[in-house]
Amino acid sequence: MSNKITYTIGELAKQFDITTRSIRFYEDEGLIEPTRHGLSRVYSKRDRARLAWIMRAKNVGFSLGEIKEMID
Repeated sequence: MSNKITYTIGELAKQFDITTRSIRFYEDEGLIEPTRHGLSRVYSKRDRARLAWIMRAKNVGFSLGEIKEMID
């Protein structure tokens, strides 16, 4: 059994007080890249850290385009 920490989309949505739709949008925009197990998305600690960074950047006024440039 793996000791790797992972999160579900619901767990992340609750932690960051955002909708699952928002998380899927960030995924569609290439900002986060969860793995899939069947139909389920599985988010790593890296995905969680990137999502935290995205949320902080949004809160100080960066656009998603600017955030994507910074992440890339």
